[in-house]
Amino acid sequence: MPASSPLIVFDLDGTLVDTADDLIAALNHVLALEGATTVARAAARHMVGHGARMLITRGLAADNRTVSAARLEELFQAFIAYYSAHIAVHSQVFPGVNAALDLLAAQGFDFAVCTNKYESASRDLLAHMRLADRFSIICGQDTFAFCKPDPRTLLATIAAAGGDPSRSIMVGDSRTDIDTAKAAGVPVVAVDFGYTDQHVSAFGPNHVISHYDELEPAVALLLAGKIRQPARQAT
Repeated sequence: MPASSPLIVFDLDGTLVDTADDLIAALNHVLALEGATTVARAAARHMVGHGARMLITRGLAADNRTVSAARLEELFQAFIAYYSAHIAVHSQVFPGVNAALDLLAAQGFDFAVCTNKYESASRDLLAHMRLADRFSIICGQDTFAFCKPDPRTLLATIAAAGGDPSRSIMVGDSRTDIDTAKAAGVPVVAVDFGYTDQHVSAFGPNHVISHYDELEPAVALLLAGKIRQPARQAT
């Protein structure tokens, strides 16, 4: 049988699309419902990237507040409703994404998304960004019975895309992405412009890029087995 096409699996928030402003707007909506002080974008950006419940918890903690598990679930549902209705007000595709996908597609690569955002929201966001058709499969937090950092999530995404783990690469912005890829035995490229309070090199990816112009050469070296250690050190 012919070999499958090489596959690049992308995280979504903080990797393909800068969604922070819309997520923070949804956070401020639920903080206002709770009578808590809203947060400024600069102060809240580091809170993003660990799921909506954690984002709400961190937003409340910034105002020295806590809520019961039941109330947190109510606020979470309010967050999801608001965010779903305002999913692409401020969000933007990161610079260079489309050009990198064009270049890699011309070389025979397929693409997939593996995110902890809900699948329906992921598809909606990518459709708004005019990216949805670029991916063979879009897998979210609720696509499988498990989610990142469980390595089965990445392996199931690769399988659903018709890929082979030995010819796949993960691209993400967080420790969760890096840990998932490592546990799955898949090389990982980390972008350093996403949502983490430490430089991503601290988590030991195979390579770090600062712009999507750098993705194609990094992918070529990884698939050739010429990059095995993180390319940069935390500063």
